Amino acid sequence: MGWKRTLHFGKDTVLGLDIGSSAVKMVVLGKSKAGYSVAGASTARIAVDDKSNGDRRKRSVEAIRQCFARMGVKTKCAVCGVSGQDVAVRDFEFAPMPDAEIAAAVSLEASQVCPFNVTDMAVDYQVIPDGDARTKGVLVAATNAVVTGKTQLARQAGLKCVLTDVDGLALLNCHDGLAEGNETSATNRSVAILNVGASHTTLAIMDHNGWPFIRDMNHGGDDVITQIAALNDTSIETVTGALFDGVAAVEWSLRDSLEKACRKLIADVAGTLRYYAAQAKSTDVDRLLVCGGFALAEGFVELLNRRLGTEVVLWNPFDSPRTKTGRRCEAICAEAGPALAVAAGLAMRSMT
Repeated sequence: MGWKRTLHFGKDTVLGLDIGSSAVKMVVLGKSKAGYSVAGASTARIAVDDKSNGDRRKRSVEAIRQCFARMGVKTKCAVCGVSGQDVAVRDFEFAPMPDAEIAAAVSLEASQVCPFNVTDMAVDYQVIPDGDARTKGVLVAATNAVVTGKTQLARQAGLKCVLTDVDGLALLNCHDGLAEGNETSATNRSVAILNVGASHTTLAIMDHNGWPFIRDMNHGGDDVITQIAALNDTSIETVTGALFDGVAAVEWSLRDSLEKACRKLIADVAGTLRYYAAQAKSTDVDRLLVCGGFALAEGFVELLNRRLGTEVVLWNPFDSPRTKTGRRCEAICAEAGPALAVAAGLAMRSMT
């Protein structure tokens, strides 16, 4: 794992591979002085089946293969992302120490602050100078199982996972890369991004001093859809159609059901924002960018905007003036752009 390395395009080109619980997303980017260009973008649903977890892995591998086949690119070197309860991102601060001693100190710190067995986790870190003599930075830890799981899925699909990143940091890197040089971007306030996927939600915040804050919540769009179906005694397929496919709402009130089903998610997000604002080094969040597959659900962003007490907007990273989208990728970037934010951030990494 790692964070914020030099970006290149050419022999070191990688594809960002976001393997979710319900869909696979891929993006390949090129970078020039003018900004980024989309060389490929694709999504594929993971087939739904009630069989064993082993069969689910096979369905995930098939979705990766389908996604790659639609891309039309040559590189098979992938950067995969991890997130959820088996991943932790934490600050660290030590007394001044030689570079050679930092890795050991970070490993010890990770064993104390992360809810994992120290013998069963991968750890990486980034030192962030801030003019203080003390050694400060951010560490990332993830269980070996979650890292190996994503790596094996990529390999079984014929790809090579050359790097593993954290979804929350990929979101921040995506925003940072696309906002670079954009005069409308605000550099004196925190950037907050909410990625709402099928099984969990990630809140990623970067303050104006360059310090990231990442929290994963074990609640996502599938939970909301399931609760709406239960509240209205209808099928998950009916709810999904009403939220995403433009199917006319049936006799129940979709807006009321959506609000009830989102109460836990909204409470978790609001509580996390309050916690962040209470930190001594933090600045308030006055705008929340929402992405992820469930961000495209009818009425969801508007609901967050009403309930969170801060400005909430749907974020499509490909709408940035620094991103050029070719005709081949234009439709998918326009329609599914918010769901591709993590994959785009992963694609900004380099093998060097």
